[in-house]
Amino acid sequence: MSAAPKPIVLWAVPRSRSTAFLRIMLERGDLEVAHEPFSYLQLDGHFEFAGREATSATELLDVVLDVNANDRRVFVKDTSDYKYTALLEDERLFTDVINTFMIREPRGAISSHYAMNPEATLDEYGFEYLRDIFEAVRSATGELPLVIDGDDLVANPEATVRAYCERVGLEFMPEAMSWDPGRGANWERTARWHADVAESSGLEVKAPKRRETPDTNEHLRRVAEHHAPFYEALSRHRLAV
Repeated sequence: MSAAPKPIVLWAVPRSRSTAFLRIMLERGDLEVAHEPFSYLQLDGHFEFAGREATSATELLDVVLDVNANDRRVFVKDTSDYKYTALLEDERLFTDVINTFMIREPRGAISSHYAMNPEATLDEYGFEYLRDIFEAVRSATGELPLVIDGDDLVANPEATVRAYCERVGLEFMPEAMSWDPGRGANWERTARWHADVAESSGLEVKAPKRRETPDTNEHLRRVAEHHAPFYEALSRHRLAV
C-alpha cells in the first residue's frame, strides 16, 4: 500500500489573497481545510481541528498528520505575522509536510494590511518572516519550495491553481474556481479581514480601493522599503504561469 499523500501547508504573507486561495481548496470538498490554525494557537493557546484540540504546535502537528493519514488529506493556510519557533524546531514540518508559499507585491499587500490594522508592527507585515520560513524549508529539504503570487492568482486564476495542484499532487477541479458568496465558518472570528472573499463568487481583478499607500504615507514607505528585499528574494522563485 502506498503512503498517504503529505498534508499541504500554504504559508502566506498577510493580505496576499491567501484566503481566496483557501476558499478554492474548501470548494473542492475532498480536503480537510484549516484556516490559520497556528496563528489561532498563538493567540488562544489552543486550537480545535477535525474535532480534536491541541494546545501546542507539536500537538497540532500531531493532529494534522494523523487526520491526513487516517481521514482526508489536509490543507492548511497560515500567515507570517506571527513567529512559529516551536513548530520550526519540529523536523516533521520538513519531512512529513509539503510547505508552499504565497507572496504579493508588497506595496499592495502593505496598503491593504494598513487599512485593516494601522497599528501593525513592522514584523507583522510578514515578508521578512515568510522569507525565513522559506529558507528553513529549503535548508532542511535541499529543495526549492513552491511559491505562488497573489497577483498572478487573480490575473491567471485557472493556470495558477492548476499548476499549484500539479506540484502538490492534487487533481485540478475547475468547478472549485467559483462558489456561492457567504462567510466561511473557518474564518468567522476574523471575518472583517476576509469580507472581499465572502462577498465574491470567484477570483477577479478589482480596481484598487482608495487608501493610504507608500506613495502617500511616509510610514508605509519605510515599511515597504524594509520588506521589498524579502519579497524579491521569494519572487525570484515564484511559479511562472
